[in-house]
Parts: sequence; C-alpha cells; structure tokens
Amino acid sequence: MLPFEEALKIVLDSAQPLGSERVEIAHAANRILAEDVTSDIDIPPFDRAVVDGYACRREYIANPLTIIETIQAGVAPTKSIGLNQCAKIMTGAAVPRGANCVIMVELTENVGEDTIQFVGKETADNIYNKGQDIRAGQVVLYKGIRIRPQHIAAFAVVGRVRPRVAKRPRVAIIATGDELVAPAIEPGPSQIRNSNTPQLAAQIEDIGGIVRDYDTVKDVPSEIDSVFKNAAEENDVVIISGGVSVGDFDLVPEILKQNGVRLLFEKIAIKPGKPTVFGLMEKAYCFGLPGNPVSTFVIFELLVKPFLFKLMGHDYSPPSILMPLGESISLESTKRESWFPVTITGKGMVRPVEYHGSAHIIALCGADGLINIGAGVARIEEGTMVRVRLI
Repeated sequence: MLPFEEALKIVLDSAQPLGSERVEIAHAANRILAEDVTSDIDIPPFDRAVVDGYACRREYIANPLTIIETIQAGVAPTKSIGLNQCAKIMTGAAVPRGANCVIMVELTENVGEDTIQFVGKETADNIYNKGQDIRAGQVVLYKGIRIRPQHIAAFAVVGRVRPRVAKRPRVAIIATGDELVAPAIEPGPSQIRNSNTPQLAAQIEDIGGIVRDYDTVKDVPSEIDSVFKNAAEENDVVIISGGVSVGDFDLVPEILKQNGVRLLFEKIAIKPGKPTVFGLMEKAYCFGLPGNPVSTFVIFELLVKPFLFKLMGHDYSPPSILMPLGESISLESTKRESWFPVTITGKGMVRPVEYHGSAHIIALCGADGLINIGAGVARIEEGTMVRVRLI
C-alpha cells in the first residue's frame, strides 16, 4: 500500500492548470485569481480627513483660527490654509493645501462668528495621507489566492472590474452499486440511499468546481463502461464512488484500465479510505473512491480537494488548530494511519465523537474536524496536543 503522503504528492504533481478566463467582479467570489492585480492609483488618492473638524496648520493651533471655507466629502477644496486660518471639514473630505492637521470638532469652541479655538491639550494629525495604503503600480492581490468578499472590494478600489480567474474544473460524479437508490426513495430490503453523490456535489461546489451528476450505475461492467466513457469525454475529472475494493463486484479499476486510464495507485495506507484509485488519461483525471460515505468524505477532503484546487492554480492549505485532547483514544488496528472525527468542547479541548466506522456518516455531522493518528500508534493519552484539521 502506498503511504498517504506519497499518494498526495502523486496527485498534486499530476495536476495541470486548466487555463483562465475573465469574469465580472460580481461573479468572482470563490474563484481562484489567475493574475497579479496592481493598483492604477494611489490609495487613498488624496490626503483625507479621518474626523469631522477643522483643517489647519499645526504651528498656529494655539491661536484663534478663522474659518475660510467648508469642505464636504466629494468636493475639492478651493482655498489654501494660511496664517491663523482653518477650513471646516467632514470625514473623508480632501484636506486643503497648507493644512497639516485636522482638529476634532469636539476639541474646539466657537469664539466668534467665523472663528474657533482649540481647547484640547494635544491632537493627532487625523489625516489619512495620499498613498498611505497603496502606491500606484503596487501589487495588491497575488495570483493563486482564493477570492473572498474582501478581495472583491479590493478589485473595486483599484478599478479591476474584470479580473482574470482560473477556469473551474468540470467534475463528473458516478455512484456505483446495485444496493443504491435515490435519496427520495424509501429503501427496500438490502438497499440504501445514495448519499455519496449529493455529498460530493456539495464538496465540489464549495470549492468552486462545476458538478456533473451521472446518476447511479448498477454493478454491470457494460453500464459502468458506457457511463464512464461519456463522463471522461465531457469533463476534466471523473469521480467514481464504490466498486474499487477487492470484491466480486468491485469492477471499477479494471474498467478504468480498459479505457486507457493509467492507474498511478490503487490502495493507500490510510483509514478510512484504503481502496482509493487515481489515474490519468488523455482528456481526464480519474478518481475511484470507496463506497462508504465517511471514506468518500475524508478522501475528498484530504486528497481530491487539494488536487482540484491545484488544477485552478491554488496551493491549498487546510485550516487547522492545535488543541489538547480531552479524552484518550485507543485503536485496535494500527497498520495504517487513521483520521478520526473530533468535536471542540467549550473548555478548549477536543474529544472524539461517537464513531462506528466508515459507514457512520452521521458521526461527521457532530464533528468539527479530523485528527491524524499515525501508523503504529495504538493510543493517544488525554492531554496530548493534537492537530485538528477543521472541516
């Protein structure tokens, strides 16, 4: 069996970027930026007042100051500030020439019809200087980031209304198994509802992929072969759940080989998820995932998600946190590294959730993350600091 880290390296090394396209910023959220973005202007583009008050020269601040104009946001000043002069100014307005300080209105008194007096002990400049944040031509966002709402604001500020983003991978989902029925159908004897397809679809959409559902396929070689051919022709990635183990009806690896898929591995030393398959063909990448839903979920998070991000030019780093274990964990089998679902307690610790194995998908609903237990480790004691991979 291939160690997981080697499997991950093989998968990531195989991923080739899918290209890029331009989109309106209204549609750029959750996409991967495919270019460095520079600013076309200084930000702020002028010296701005950060408080409501009076713009003046600091050296005359102790003197009565004559108000020579009122400046509101969006209106350019028309006069320069000279000896014992000031301009009434609003937050966000441009500071007039000659001024190097804005006195807060709360620190002044009216001492005449158009005259104010500073009554505070000291004051900050209260001026947001031109170019203080960004200079024209400076890179503000770097290629490869995942675009979030704050990045949308940055696009707007620097005038990049059609950023270049990575193309979204088209991902086919095929669920195999005679026992599977649609979620809307009440299962009969020896049947179960297909949870893998909607789960995988949600995971793919969450990272910006385009989902193509090829429905459930019976464990019949000709049917799997036909659906796979269509999926591989029409998509960048094909994910097949089920049919990848060593049973009489685990047909997927052989069908992939018959279709020219070069399998790079067929088993990983990991629990859950040992019978995971990955291969390449001329037009598509192919994953065969275990049929049990926890295995499917975990392998997607650990292996498929970083791969799909790499296709979009993004180096994925999963969110994680180091926390003490609130309850000891013992394992019976230690031949493979294990990933175990845990929950974060109100006392700043993590505890294992009730978990019956790779078919127990409900266990993940109460989990905040997964912890890794290395091969050969039979027990982790309470109080041990563990790295929690958040999900």
